[in-house]
Amino acid sequence: MEPLVDTVIEDPRWEALGLDPLADRAVRAALSCLGVPDVGFTLCLMGCDDTRIATLNADFRGKLQPTNVLSWPSEERAAEEAGERPEPPEPGDPDDPESLGDIAIAYETCAAEAEAAGKPLTDHVTHLVVHGFLHLLGYDHEDDADAHLMETTETRILASLGLDDPYKDGALSAL
Repeated sequence: MEPLVDTVIEDPRWEALGLDPLADRAVRAALSCLGVPDVGFTLCLMGCDDTRIATLNADFRGKLQPTNVLSWPSEERAAEEAGERPEPPEPGDPDDPESLGDIAIAYETCAAEAEAAGKPLTDHVTHLVVHGFLHLLGYDHEDDADAHLMETTETRILASLGLDDPYKDGALSAL
């Protein structure tokens, strides 16, 4: 089976964590839970450090600080109305898959957040990959209705992977 995620490792700690298979598993679970085929798509995930993501965050969002995950959808896929599910993307030909976009994830920020939450780093990173991937599909958390939809969708996907709800008991605010 061809990988869905083209993983670019800039920080070797991601290699040691197994980011490549972790990301592919998370994205496949997301597609399955959303009823979207897991063929005909691709995306790029960059595993970087806080310095690199801080530069990206400044360049693309005007925020001069590191963050955990950033996403760049290949096209706008948001729903017309707040709280509505975005239309799923149409898969490309398996030999010429549809690019859904790019995601960057920062090691130090993710590790610090996982430690603060008392959860395994792999579980937190899985959540952030799912979160970033949902952004590629048009989900967001700009208003309460969209945030609720995104969080419940993330929770359902993570449950399919045997992971706890990251939002229970207010454990995380909207990413």
